[in-house]
Amino acid sequence: MHDAPSVVIDGVVKRFGDTAALQGLSAAIRPGRLTGLVGPDGAGKTTLMRLMAGLLQPDEGRITVMGRDTRRDTAEIPLLTGYMPQRFGLYEDLSVMENLRLYARLRSLPPAQMPQVFEQLLAFTRLGPFTARLAGKLSGGMKQKLGLACALMARPQVLLLDEPGVGVDPVSRQDLWRMVDALTGEGMAVVWSTAYLDEAEQCEQVLLLDGGRLAFDGPPAALTATLANRSVLVDPPAGRDRRQLLADLLARPEVSDGVIHGQALRLVLREGAAQKGLQDAEVMQGAHLRQVAPRFEDAFVDLLGGGPGGRSAIAERMEAVQLDSPVVVACQDLTRRFGEFTATDRVSFEVRQGEIFGLLGPNGAGKSTTFKMLCGLLKPSSGSARVVGLDLAQAASAAKNRLGYMAQKFSLYGLLSVRQNLEFSAGVYGLTGSLRRERIDEMVEAFELQRFLDTAPDSLSLGHKQRLALACALMHRPPVLFLDEPTSGVDPITRREFWTHINGLVRKGVTVMVTTHFMDEAEYCDRVALMYRSQLIALDTPDALKRRVAKDDAHQPTMEEAFIDLINRFDEQDRKASA
Repeated sequence: MHDAPSVVIDGVVKRFGDTAALQGLSAAIRPGRLTGLVGPDGAGKTTLMRLMAGLLQPDEGRITVMGRDTRRDTAEIPLLTGYMPQRFGLYEDLSVMENLRLYARLRSLPPAQMPQVFEQLLAFTRLGPFTARLAGKLSGGMKQKLGLACALMARPQVLLLDEPGVGVDPVSRQDLWRMVDALTGEGMAVVWSTAYLDEAEQCEQVLLLDGGRLAFDGPPAALTATLANRSVLVDPPAGRDRRQLLADLLARPEVSDGVIHGQALRLVLREGAAQKGLQDAEVMQGAHLRQVAPRFEDAFVDLLGGGPGGRSAIAERMEAVQLDSPVVVACQDLTRRFGEFTATDRVSFEVRQGEIFGLLGPNGAGKSTTFKMLCGLLKPSSGSARVVGLDLAQAASAAKNRLGYMAQKFSLYGLLSVRQNLEFSAGVYGLTGSLRRERIDEMVEAFELQRFLDTAPDSLSLGHKQRLALACALMHRPPVLFLDEPTSGVDPITRREFWTHINGLVRKGVTVMVTTHFMDEAEYCDRVALMYRSQLIALDTPDALKRRVAKDDAHQPTMEEAFIDLINRFDEQDRKASA
C-alpha cells in the first residue's frame, strides 16, 4: 500500500539511568510527507531521532523503518535512513568535496556512481562553487546544506533532520525548505525536528513531545484552532512602557502567555477568559485590545501550560543603572578586514541607554565581527567604537569590565563544573569576599542551577547551558549586555524566559545589543539594524521596517518577509548599479 507508514513507533520507552526520555510513545511517519518534531528542551526529540536512525535501541516497544525492525534488522536501517544530527557532524578540516567522498565511502556507494551522485547533490544544494572550501569555513546555512547532502548520499527512504534550521538565517532557511519540499515530492518521508515553531507550522503533520510523552499528533492547524478567539494584540497608550505593561499583564489570571510585537503586545488568553474583563482591568487604562489570528507557537505554549510569566528574579535584585551619557554604544565607520576580505565595512550607529538594539543579517553578513569589535575582543582595521563613554582603541580593558558578553557558541569551560564556571567568572570581573559569594548565590537561585552545580556544562541541556552563560555574563552587573544569538536552538518556553530577564534588565536601565536569526525576536527590539554583505543596509524600528516593504494596507508583512525583501532590494539596486 502506497500510504503505508514509513516509520511505525509502537509503545517505545527509552531510559537513561533513572531518567525516562521516552514514555510509551506511539506514532506513525508517512511517506511523501514532512513531519515536524517539536517540544520543549529535554522533551525527547533527539532521543527519538536517534532511535529511528538505529543509533539507539528502545528499552520497551519497537520501531520499524520501511517494515524493518530497528532492533532485529540493524544492518539494514542505515541503508534506509539518512540522519543529520543536531550538532554539525562533518569534518571541519576537510573540504566540501572531501566530506562528500568520505560519506560516499561510509555509505558504500560504488565508485562508478560517485561522480554522478556528487554532481546531483552539489546542484541540489547549490554548493558547486564551494567544493574546495573547508567545511569549517562555511557559513551556518552552507554547513547545513553540506550536512543534508551527506545525509542524502545513499538516497534514503526516510530522512531525519535534527534541528537543521538552528543558526541559519531566513534566506538560507528558504533554501533548506526548497530542498525538503523537492524530496517529499519524490515520496521521501522527512522528519524535521525544530525549536522554531514557524517552521513546524509549515509541516503537514506535527508530533509534539512533552516530558517524553506525545502531547499532540496531527496537522499544525488543528492545534492552532484550539486558540480561536483567544489571541489578542494590545496597543499601549502613548508614553506607556510596553515592557512594564507586558509584565503587569502576564501577572493577570486571564493571560496564559505574552510577548512584545513591535510597538504592541501579543497575548494569549486562558481558556474561558473574557476579553472584556481584561480590557476593563485597571492596568489596561488607555490601552486598546483587538483580536488577531492565533499562531501555532501560541497554541504550543498554551498547551504546555503557558509562558513563564513576566517577573525576572535577577533584574529585581539589581539597582537602576546610572550613566553620565544617554549614548551607551557608538561606532563610526567601523571596519574590519581579514587580508583582502572585508567582514565589516564602514558601519555607523548609536545605541541609547535602556534600548534593545537588534543586529540582523544572513550568515556571514558581519554581525558577529561587529559584535566582537564593540566588545573589545577584535581590533578594528579602521573607524572608531565607544562603549559607556570609553574609546575601545584606548581603554579596551576598562570597557570590558563595564559590559557583559554572551558568545554565539557556548564559550564556558567544559572541564570546570557549573559552580567552578560561576566562580571563575566572578574572579575575572574582580568580585571578592562576601560580594563574590552573594553574586554567585543570586545567579544560582535566579537561573535555577542548584541541582547542576557539580555537573560539567557539556552535559547540560542547551537551555541550561544558555542560562549558565547568561549568569556568567551578568555576574558583575554590567550596564551594557551583548548577546550573540542567545536563544539559538532553545525552545519557545526557554526563549520567553530569556526575554523576561532581558525586558526586566532594560527596565532597570541596562542597554542590550542582540543578534538573532529568529525573526519574531526582532519584534522585541526597539530598533533593528540589518547587515548584509558587510554593510549596514537598513536601521529602524521593527514596525517601520515592515511598513517599508508592505505592498498595500491589506497585507502586514512579517519581520522575516521584511528581512528577505530588504535584502532582495539591495541586491537589485546593486545589479542596476553594476549594469
